[in-house]
Amino acid sequence: MDSKLDKGYEPHDVEAHWYAFWESEGLFAAKESGDENAYSIVIPPPNVTGVLHMGHALNVTLQDILCRYRRSKGDNVLWMPGTDHAGIATQNVVERQLATEGTDRHKVGREAFIERVWEWRKQYGGAIINQLKRLGASCDWDRERFTMDEGLSRAVRKVFVDLYDQGLIYRGDYIINWCPRCHTALADLEVEHEPTDGKLYQILYPFAQGEGGLVVATTRPETMLGDTAVAINPKDKRYAELEADKVILPIMNREIPIVRDSYVDTKFGTGALKVTPAHDVNDFEIGLRHDLPRIKVIGEDGCMTEEAGDYQGMDRFECRKKVVEDLKKLGLLKKIEPHEHGVGQCYRCKTTVEPNLSKQWFVKAKPLAEKAIKAVETKKTRIIPEVWEKTYFEWLYNIRDWCISRQIWWGHRIPAWTCADCGEVMVRLEDPEKCACGSTNLEQESDVLDTWFSSALWPFSTMGWPENTELLKTYYPTSVLITGFDILFFWVARMMMMGLHFMDDVPFKDVYIHALVRDEEGKKMSKSKGNVIDPLEVIESQGTDAFRFTLASFAAMGRDIKLSVKRIEGYRHFINKLWNAARFTLGHIEKNPDAAANASKPTAIPDRWILSRLHQVTQQVEETLDSYQFNEAANILYKFVWHEFCDWYLEAVKPILYDETGKFDRNTTIATLQRVLTNTLVLLHPFIPFVTEELWHHMPGTQGSIMKAPFPADTDEAIGLCPDKEAEGEMELVMGMVTAIRNIRGEMNIPPNMALATVVQPSDEANSIIIEREKDLIANLARLSSMKIDLNRPKGAATAVVDGNTVYVLLEGVIDLDKEEARLEKEIAKLTNELIKLDKKLNNEDFLAKAPDDVVEKVRGQQAELTEKRDHLESNLEKVRQIHGDKG
Repeated sequence: MDSKLDKGYEPHDVEAHWYAFWESEGLFAAKESGDENAYSIVIPPPNVTGVLHMGHALNVTLQDILCRYRRSKGDNVLWMPGTDHAGIATQNVVERQLATEGTDRHKVGREAFIERVWEWRKQYGGAIINQLKRLGASCDWDRERFTMDEGLSRAVRKVFVDLYDQGLIYRGDYIINWCPRCHTALADLEVEHEPTDGKLYQILYPFAQGEGGLVVATTRPETMLGDTAVAINPKDKRYAELEADKVILPIMNREIPIVRDSYVDTKFGTGALKVTPAHDVNDFEIGLRHDLPRIKVIGEDGCMTEEAGDYQGMDRFECRKKVVEDLKKLGLLKKIEPHEHGVGQCYRCKTTVEPNLSKQWFVKAKPLAEKAIKAVETKKTRIIPEVWEKTYFEWLYNIRDWCISRQIWWGHRIPAWTCADCGEVMVRLEDPEKCACGSTNLEQESDVLDTWFSSALWPFSTMGWPENTELLKTYYPTSVLITGFDILFFWVARMMMMGLHFMDDVPFKDVYIHALVRDEEGKKMSKSKGNVIDPLEVIESQGTDAFRFTLASFAAMGRDIKLSVKRIEGYRHFINKLWNAARFTLGHIEKNPDAAANASKPTAIPDRWILSRLHQVTQQVEETLDSYQFNEAANILYKFVWHEFCDWYLEAVKPILYDETGKFDRNTTIATLQRVLTNTLVLLHPFIPFVTEELWHHMPGTQGSIMKAPFPADTDEAIGLCPDKEAEGEMELVMGMVTAIRNIRGEMNIPPNMALATVVQPSDEANSIIIEREKDLIANLARLSSMKIDLNRPKGAATAVVDGNTVYVLLEGVIDLDKEEARLEKEIAKLTNELIKLDKKLNNEDFLAKAPDDVVEKVRGQQAELTEKRDHLESNLEKVRQIHGDKG
């Protein structure tokens, strides 16, 4: 123990030192088995291409708080770390690298390209892990996994083969979301729909026989080249008498049928729907019901195919313009009107996605979804906050088969081989050498699996499955998953499906969904807006602990975090406040090293009160962390440290600590100080690990790391009754009276260093005894020259009532009431003039109409602030006048 603390806390050296210490001491390591309660979390694996952003920072901070807290409770904690291979994202990074060298993946070939990706991962893939360490993440780094490592690859392959053998994976024609830029299929959830100002084109499809025709509405006229029907709703009264059963497809001049299908929305357009089974998912389903052909007119490169006739080779958007131009010439374009609609974009490159017919691999999702729905319905897994259950159920009840194949090279290659001689498809755990027909001419599927496929196995594959490892026996199912709502569908639901199917148990008991981190105005952070706060820059300027404590303090369940650097700076002050309180405490311990050994049972009200409050705060922190109320736990500790321990307790015991007469039991107060600070450091450690570890090593009687310190006990016979309601009640009265006197001092503009005389009229005999006994404490805290109990009301005094006890502050000779009255009147007049100007501005319709919203809100805020200030001064003026009248 070294009691010498620097004057100020400088986080950088401290953070680097203690993180290295924790790692070298193996303090993050989980035991594969043991008698302790097992507690486990798997980290949502960040992309290997990732850089620490606010979402990561919040997510990892909350996980680390829980892991450090559960260790202090004596649990055997496994926090499993790792990274995701991020198929498309990583391939794009390396492809850009190749482009700068004047080549591409096709020129270098598949094997050489994969080697380049592994080289890139080796060189840059550890960046995100090092950034998580800077945040203080106490993961078991010796167990770090990667979704492409050997063990996880084996698990992925087994899952694919088992699902295929069970008939839950199949290959077939289907409409998929195709990115012409990335040249790969995208799952529904990988498509972002952006509101776009487009056009709605109304086109006449003439009847094959007779006059007239059907008018259809479309936003994508280029796809009409692949139409194979026009559909109408059988309940649409407009077409009840329609006898025609065929129309002529404009431009292509081929007959296509009129089909009746209940999918058609009678309220959209004319109620007649062009059906393009090869280029729209809903049309595909209509095509299945009516046995329609599928004509693919847009290729995988986004250009028109041979089936598009004269438009072959044109870019899809150029084709749209040409088709519209040709329809006008034919007199078949009846109307063009503005139309806002959602246009699907690739979540990676933002290219407009093309629904396209393709041979893909799929997982039959509905059979897997049934168990995942039931597990949440029966609370085998809880989703917190519960409001997210509805979204989870909606997605699973309406789930479509999951397209799991991707036309890229980086990822888990699908373990399927086709015999070139007989066409047999083989799906195997081990690479086959020959086909059943005897041929060795086998070709492996070139596609890789969707990144989310391997991620869906994360909770059990990281623990060694398919082997029945000790780690799985001890830690599966995991205790909690902490994640953002944006991957509730991408990842959480899929982990539920896979976990239940392969482990016959849920992957986690709780799923805690945290909110978004936004800017201080509640706007989403984005580079284009210039409102992004970089976690690494904040850590550099404010320290990790201040950053973490800010995130925790604002992590209210279900409410987005409004973050600003100014707020983080505010919590840096909290870290400094704790540091200064520790310096004060350690200074007194150093002067009285034997205080704890010579301490008695506390009798002084401040000592009894702070111990009782510590007891309650300990219980509250435990309750709030157990129920994922991170902000409540952080704010309880903030209030206790800043307001109760520093502002009240330390000030209250200074006369005891500096007393040289022997009048007070200084040893007991120093022992209380030491006890309270030591336990407070343990309570704070999950939130602010670095500064608490540093202070821990300066405290007497501590051994090893604070990470091994047990969570403070609920009871402590050495300090007597807890909670101590008597001490709390008496201290509440003391603090109430001191606050009342301080308020009068402020209202009357009395300098803080001027000693005041007071008279108190207690409400009853019990309060009279307490006030008399604690009057020295009150006098010290309120800076009083005298305090006496008197049932007679003095004249010329300011008054306050505290729990029925009346406090009089004598003002004669303290302030000039005439001057104070004049000062207040002058201030009120000045504020009134300013408010008149603001009122005039806010009543000006021209200003309200033309000024930006934020400017108007700023003026309204000024008006509210000045009104509140004036009301306060008017209240003070009324009090001065009452005292003036009373004195006269």
